[in-house]
Amino acid sequence: MTREPPTAGPGGLGPLGRRLFAAFAVVALASVALLTAAALVGAGRGLGSAHQADRQHTATRVATAAADAYRAAGGWSTADLSTARSIAAGAGAALTVRDAEGGMMSGGSGEGTGAEDDHGMTGSGHGQHGQGSGPTASAGVVVDGRTVGSVHLVFPAGSGSAGLDVAWGWVAAAAAAALVLALAVSWFVTRRLTAPVVRVAASARALAAGDRTARARVDAPGELGDLAAAFDAMADDVSHAEQARHRLAADVAHELRTPLASLQAGLEELRDGYADPSARRLASLHDQALRLGRIVDDLGELADAESARLALRPAEVDLTALAVAAVAEREAELRTAGLTVRTVPGPAPLPVRADADRLHQALGNLLSNTARHCRPGDTVTVTTSATPAEAVVEVADTGPGIPADELPHVFDRLWRGARARSGGGSGIGLAVVKELVTAHGGTVAASSGPEGGTRMTLRLPRAAPPSSSPLRQGAVAEPRVASRANTPRGI
Repeated sequence: MTREPPTAGPGGLGPLGRRLFAAFAVVALASVALLTAAALVGAGRGLGSAHQADRQHTATRVATAAADAYRAAGGWSTADLSTARSIAAGAGAALTVRDAEGGMMSGGSGEGTGAEDDHGMTGSGHGQHGQGSGPTASAGVVVDGRTVGSVHLVFPAGSGSAGLDVAWGWVAAAAAAALVLALAVSWFVTRRLTAPVVRVAASARALAAGDRTARARVDAPGELGDLAAAFDAMADDVSHAEQARHRLAADVAHELRTPLASLQAGLEELRDGYADPSARRLASLHDQALRLGRIVDDLGELADAESARLALRPAEVDLTALAVAAVAEREAELRTAGLTVRTVPGPAPLPVRADADRLHQALGNLLSNTARHCRPGDTVTVTTSATPAEAVVEVADTGPGIPADELPHVFDRLWRGARARSGGGSGIGLAVVKELVTAHGGTVAASSGPEGGTRMTLRLPRAAPPSSSPLRQGAVAEPRVASRANTPRGI
């Protein structure tokens, strides 16, 4: 059963988007709540401290006024406390004055001393405001360095609450604004994060349904952009692979049709008695069978090369000796094609870490390709050299060269240029070379000048020469796949 793709929910968000938005919203809510609580507690404590400092300042002023009254009267009995009471009344506080022994004092106007103050004690009448539950402040009355009494102020219970209400209102408004902004940013970021994923998923479903033109084409930052680019690259590879499979089917059918038709016609003639089984006729049929076998071998060789990364047996080998051995093995084939062969060996040993048989196969394919497409009388030069990081093998010829528009495709699977098609190549040999060299971590490139001639350059990472023993040459002298290496290969 085909699973239906998830549908987008409110706001165009799918399941992943809704989960991300919910996570962002929870984080935003928690952060705003925590900061709001901290701001409210901090504002409350800050305002409380400021108000308490103001109350204490008022008490100090009242104590100073009481000290002046005490000093002027020479004692509490006749002291005029009206100034002190005025200061206290201006602050909205109830005043209580005590002498040094804690006794309650009355004002200079003789107001009743028998009244109870806010704490249930007798004192001045201005203490009777029912404010005993409000905040208080006290200060000592000091005259000439001697404490002669104290003043106590009781402020209204709601003193300072107005400023706190204002602070709380601003904090609440800021918290609401921050929460709205956080949710908006969360929604935007969620859409920004999930939109590329949704686009890639939709493109993947379209690609799986057969639309080979489906691409994400998403311009997103960071890893999301990398994901979209990787998907598009993969889709391109899938399309190219499918085109290659179509070309493979067409090329294989084309390559097999001619020898099969010749074999069928020849065998039918022999069967029906229309032709005698002469040696010449049988040799022609044998050549067609060999052509079929070569095509099948090339296809099998390409499959082996594509899995070479898993089948390599790397060891330290001398690339110079390997190139010389490959030229020696192919020299007869090259001279039969009418070519002059030159070898320009570079430093020896030239150590690389590689599978000697696979490299021997790659070099053999390059030389066979040269033998197939060069003209009699051309020269083939094989050169080995070294850079600080790489070992290099160049196979250069003076043949007709490769057109500039064909150079980027010479190592593509099953691709054949105009000259290769006329020469009967299968389009596999150079693709095998690229697969084998890439499996060794190297590169291979082709170049051709306007005057003709082709240069194939193979580069491999150099290996440090062994410190205790000389480089072994045996892996080069006796390739394990010699039977395959002797089969001509070309593009």
